[in-house]
Amino acid sequence: MSKYADDFRRAGREAVDWVADYLENARQYPVLPKIKPGELIDALPASAPEKGESLEAILKDFRELIVPATTLWNHPRFMAYFPSASSPPAILAEMLAAALNTNAIHWKTSPASTELEQVALGWLRQWMGLPEEFFGIIFDTASISSMHAIAAAREMADPEARENGMRPGMVLYASDQAHSSIEKDSIALGIGRRNLRKIESDSEFRMRTDLLEAAIERDLAAGKRPFCIVATVGTTSTTSFDPLPRIADIAERYGLWLHVDAAYAGAAMIVPELRPLFDGIERAHSLVTNAHKWMFMPMDVSMFFTRRPDILRRAFSLVPEYLRTAEHPRAVNLMEYAVPLGRRFRSLKLWFALRYFGREGMIEVLRSHVRWAAEFASWVDADPRFERVAPAPLSAVCFRFKGTDEENKAIIDCVNATGKFFLSHTVLNGKFVARLAIGNLYTTRQDVEEAWELIRSTAPR
Repeated sequence: MSKYADDFRRAGREAVDWVADYLENARQYPVLPKIKPGELIDALPASAPEKGESLEAILKDFRELIVPATTLWNHPRFMAYFPSASSPPAILAEMLAAALNTNAIHWKTSPASTELEQVALGWLRQWMGLPEEFFGIIFDTASISSMHAIAAAREMADPEARENGMRPGMVLYASDQAHSSIEKDSIALGIGRRNLRKIESDSEFRMRTDLLEAAIERDLAAGKRPFCIVATVGTTSTTSFDPLPRIADIAERYGLWLHVDAAYAGAAMIVPELRPLFDGIERAHSLVTNAHKWMFMPMDVSMFFTRRPDILRRAFSLVPEYLRTAEHPRAVNLMEYAVPLGRRFRSLKLWFALRYFGREGMIEVLRSHVRWAAEFASWVDADPRFERVAPAPLSAVCFRFKGTDEENKAIIDCVNATGKFFLSHTVLNGKFVARLAIGNLYTTRQDVEEAWELIRSTAPR
């Protein structure tokens, strides 16, 4: 028996036991660490060890130094932003993927990773009710998925861009509620912030299609080149839904690529009674949803689908001689559809989780989260001291105390300082707004109820 294998067996059992205990007893840990900037740096040696240390000693420091300095995203009372919750089967798959350590550059470098990605995404496509023509590929985050969508849109509008550089005057359209990654992608791709039109939203924070069409007409009249619309279903601040059917009409009329950012909300497409919220998404050229947000998988599984993989491949295919292989009609080389050359075995944890939960099991959890969010919204509505400031179609609620911004900030700060919960905020119509988002596999109705009681008790009377 090799030393490495022996060390792994011994420490691996200890690590698995710690993970199982953590998942079972996470409420014993504060969600937010009580630590000051630089404190962990000061607690660790300034230089790496000259001689190797035991895994047992490293695990001890993990428990005593690293965990207390960690914001626990995988905690049932993490209700900030959009939770990123990982489940036992996906955690197990992550360990196995690390052991195999494949690099799915092209089919030959990792047949299992490449083909399992197609299978698992095919399963999800069916659950989500997307047409069979949609091709799927996994990236790390929605920011990168959307960047590939915008690059494909540019390729459709300006096929010479990959050789000559982008023509001037290309214009991209998104709601003023779109995620900041769309603006960053515009910067990275050379479109420029001045060529991103942020279309005003309505009273329910949905893109106004009359203003979208007017903006396109103005740009055409000015000699600009509109090429892409990014619609959002499940916006970051409020989880509002842009009107997809009307936006798709406009995209088709003007010949623009339509990309849908469903990074958080897309998981809800598998729930039959929620699927109508997404009507029109099948008309999009591309869409993204993150399995690591609301499908109980560890970072990072951002699922990108497009019904124009030919354009995506045309935008990114570049095969040097040292990566050429014999062609086969069923061999897909994923490196030709993306910027990254190296690719982790991300599909393994997706496959494990889909099999473990099954469609019915995952739907059951999502339904409970949506139901508890609706209950929380009703409690807010019933308390005269508070107000709900946006629709709550899924599992996140935006609300505020009927007072000053300072009072609302103080409430959130006090709640978070207890370590029992972590809530985040946004700004809507110029006012500070609290957000509570449910998404952890282990969250219960009691957690949601206790969060509300703590908020109520903290607020001025």
